[in-house]
Amino acid sequence: MDPLKMVATLVLVMTLFNSCSAFECYVCSNQTGNTEKCLNTIKTCPEGEDACLTEIRWGSQPYFSLGALKQFYVSKRCASKDVCEKTRRKYMPYCTHIWYEDWSCAECCQGDRCNYFVISGAPTQSMSLMAFLGTMVSIFIARYLYNL
Repeated sequence: MDPLKMVATLVLVMTLFNSCSAFECYVCSNQTGNTEKCLNTIKTCPEGEDACLTEIRWGSQPYFSLGALKQFYVSKRCASKDVCEKTRRKYMPYCTHIWYEDWSCAECCQGDRCNYFVISGAPTQSMSLMAFLGTMVSIFIARYLYNL
């Protein structure tokens, strides 16, 4: 086998292995903003938890109250796709983004470490762009190498 085919085959195998590896999400609980712990703590999700859930709250802790100093509170964790969507729907009526009121939102994403950024109100994505592109490149390489 010539060196080019060996390298291409190795890339193909690594791409397939990477897509089968464990799923990871950023995790944190009630942090004041999407900083430090929420951006540096990564957890390998258990079997069956195939989504990353982010909950964002704007208000005062521990009890939301009118007139108290308000700030963001961010929680991130692994969840099943079903639990994630149920949580997102539960918070939907309270996801107002009105600065002088307390509000709560949830967002779901699927893809390795997809919950790095908090993008409240963004549509959910069923597959990350990198996974899609990796699959397409792998198919192209396989067709080129093996004349499929």
